[in-house]
Amino acid sequence: MKRCLFAALAGSFLVLAGCSGNDGSSGFDGGSEIGRSMSPVDSSMASPAVAPSPEGGDPLRDQAQPAAERKEVVTGQIFVTTPDPIQASRDAAALVEQAGGRVDNRTENAETDYSAASSSLTARIPAEDLTGTVDRISALGEVTSINLTRDDVTMQYRDLDARTAALQSSVDRLRALIAEATNTADLIEAESALSSRQGELDSLVSQRNYLADQVELSTITVQFDTDEATPVRGPDNFFDGVVAGWNSLIDAVQDGVVNLGRAIPWLGALTIGAGIVYGLVRIIRRKPGSANDTDTADDTDTADSTEPDAKTEAERDSS
Repeated sequence: MKRCLFAALAGSFLVLAGCSGNDGSSGFDGGSEIGRSMSPVDSSMASPAVAPSPEGGDPLRDQAQPAAERKEVVTGQIFVTTPDPIQASRDAAALVEQAGGRVDNRTENAETDYSAASSSLTARIPAEDLTGTVDRISALGEVTSINLTRDDVTMQYRDLDARTAALQSSVDRLRALIAEATNTADLIEAESALSSRQGELDSLVSQRNYLADQVELSTITVQFDTDEATPVRGPDNFFDGVVAGWNSLIDAVQDGVVNLGRAIPWLGALTIGAGIVYGLVRIIRRKPGSANDTDTADDTDTADSTEPDAKTEAERDSS
């Protein structure tokens, strides 16, 4: 009995040892198989980091490419001092047209006795030639102030593009449905939807075209002025002083006459108003006086009528 038990235990031990050996060998083989299968994956994952692009371009340059597609709206103001502002404005307009732009507005003010000459223009300059054109305009005189503002509208531009493309696809599908419509109800519904989508599409296209125009052509306002004040020569001798004094006297008299002419209507209106007020005051004062006179006359008549009665009573008493 003991021998049988010992033999059974020994057999169990051998079976367990064999199973553990098989598990270890299978685990090792599996590990080696995983290692062999992982090595190609690792090499394939590592290869893009060092492999050049098919076109042979630089990865950093390819990443910087989207930055060059930025959409910017440039606006600005330039103030230039020049001896001849009007001629400078005309030269600036010619420079803008040579650059492929246009002038939307131009104003010229000639020199007068009270103001110096000046001019201004609003130019639309192509964005790619903005810097060179601004430099050429600045060379027409002395720049006293310059202000350029860049507004990034890239996201707005892309959003309009995406919405326009989506609406265009919707319009195309609706047109296909209209072409394949088999009954009147479907046709009317599709045409109504097409009309609404087409209106939205036209609005988006208009907004996109306006934004594209703002991006392609920068808006620059240029103001030309002169530092020289209007020349006013003073008297050089006694006779010139007398003439200048006489002229100033005449100017003063003329100004006084003009001011008097302006004041006459006011004086007439004030006189009429004063007369009306005076008449009202006289009427108001007259009414209480007449009432008092009437009361006094009544009192006098009453006293006169009562006096004989008093005398009659006194005579009766004496008799």
